[in-house]
Amino acid sequence: MKSLKKIIPLFLVVILSYWTVKPLFVSGFFPIHDDTQVSRVFEMAKSLKDGMFPVRWVEDLGFGYGYPIFNFYAPLSYYFGSIFNLIGFDPLTATKIMMGFGIILAGVFMYFFAKELFGDIGGIVAALFYMYAPYHGVDIYVRGDVSEFWAYAFIPLVFYSLWKVYKNSNWIFLIIASLGYAGVILSHNLTAMMVTPFLLFYMLFLGVISYKQKRRNTIFYLFLSLIFGVLISSFYWLPALSEMRYTNVLSQIGGGANFLDHFVCLPQLWSSPWGYGGSASGCVDGLSFMIGKLHILVSIIVFILAMILLVRKRNKENIEKLLIIILFFLGFALSIILILDISKSLWQAVPLMAFFQYPWRFLLMISFFASILAGSFVWIISLFIAKMNNKNLYLYCLGAFLVVVSLLLNSKFFAAQTILNNDSSYYTNDTALEWSISKISHEYMPKNFLIPKNLNEISTGVIKIESGNLKINKLEKTTQSYKVVVNALTPSSILIPIANFPSWRLSIDGRKASFIARNSGIEVAVSSGVHAVSLNFIQTPIEKFSNLVSLAGIGILLIGIILSGKKHYGK
Repeated sequence: MKSLKKIIPLFLVVILSYWTVKPLFVSGFFPIHDDTQVSRVFEMAKSLKDGMFPVRWVEDLGFGYGYPIFNFYAPLSYYFGSIFNLIGFDPLTATKIMMGFGIILAGVFMYFFAKELFGDIGGIVAALFYMYAPYHGVDIYVRGDVSEFWAYAFIPLVFYSLWKVYKNSNWIFLIIASLGYAGVILSHNLTAMMVTPFLLFYMLFLGVISYKQKRRNTIFYLFLSLIFGVLISSFYWLPALSEMRYTNVLSQIGGGANFLDHFVCLPQLWSSPWGYGGSASGCVDGLSFMIGKLHILVSIIVFILAMILLVRKRNKENIEKLLIIILFFLGFALSIILILDISKSLWQAVPLMAFFQYPWRFLLMISFFASILAGSFVWIISLFIAKMNNKNLYLYCLGAFLVVVSLLLNSKFFAAQTILNNDSSYYTNDTALEWSISKISHEYMPKNFLIPKNLNEISTGVIKIESGNLKINKLEKTTQSYKVVVNALTPSSILIPIANFPSWRLSIDGRKASFIARNSGIEVAVSSGVHAVSLNFIQTPIEKFSNLVSLAGIGILLIGIILSGKKHYGK
């Protein structure tokens, strides 16, 4: 019975998440800004099926020339989605499962964090505020930024597990914290950049308290958690940073994505029209930047009440949680400042912030802090009515009121603009992959690559004879290899339609050979005769090194589990 009571609140959170995922149950799909999701799941599954792991290259995107997208774009959600594609679900259904899982996971992890601090009612309230935050709806059904809302899900897990590390100082929660932080990095690198300073301040706060309590090993555990998260995710972020120079990704900074044009006006945070368009300069945009009226009001009220209790100094046993509330309100306020024009000088002073492109991305952190503050509301009220009769009944009613009002106000934002009668083939046919989807996202193509201007200019996988006289007798192609047998009547050269990247290695008749990188493929010269030409995608030294770093991080964590288990059972 006790175990059932523990499950019921979490079960309630999952049930009440229905309206956040309801559009995913409808056949067909809906238009989103980043309309590449189904294609990416399909391509990830295809690369895995061809034996590539970790997946760094996909065969069909990049206008049919191949594309190193998962070497640079955070891959975790697509690994998850591709599993369902590989076990038999079509790519569209697998994508919907991937999206739904990321949405609900946000509520589950937030429930565990808020419950740990503020009890079951606080956990339910915080989880539903978090799932139904308006910006969450924008991310899902307007922008379609799957990677960002997957990272959104992992944020409360990291904060929760760091709190448990602070309380218990054991390897189990250190591992969970490491995996949670790695989850943020592997879901969305920009979110990882955004959340890390807040995590460091949070850890500093917990570290100062631990130091005063003479629990210095706790400080070590806290920082070790993030270090292991960085190590585990090294196979992704280390090559992404070191090999970025081979691509056009820096071209995404500035232009229409210049952060100076995308600050939010203060009234928009309270109320702005819901839309499915884009962000523009000024105070009129095609999408909403609302925080949520209830989110704002409850956050302010909780902060005031916490300050009153701190001033009274009558709640010494609750001082940690009250200070956490103050800390999170400061995070809430700072995040708001960062999306307003008044923070322009800070954005200009820190060059790395230009990578965020849109200051309003910090609505993600605002939603997190506001939701945990909402979860604390019932708990902080309980401190004021501690001596009241039927206190629990009032608290349950207050929690139910917050949940119901939040659903009534915000569930309408979790709706698709329209439903398109598209099946998987619409997103995974050759034309879609090599043209429609490729032109949406091609920032990771080589710097000198000649971008096709229309459908007729794409390669469609055809090998061109650049010079000489030869015949192509045999062709075998997978994600990571391109093998062709040619019969050259004279010294000749061919142009293989593969975008050049440092991982490609050429061999002719089994011997290593060099090639010429062109702006529309790889040129290979052969002498007269029959030759077996083979291009293979071989991981670069930095990619191999990063894989080893990740394996080392996982290995050390496993050793820690074994040793901590022996210590526990040896008592």
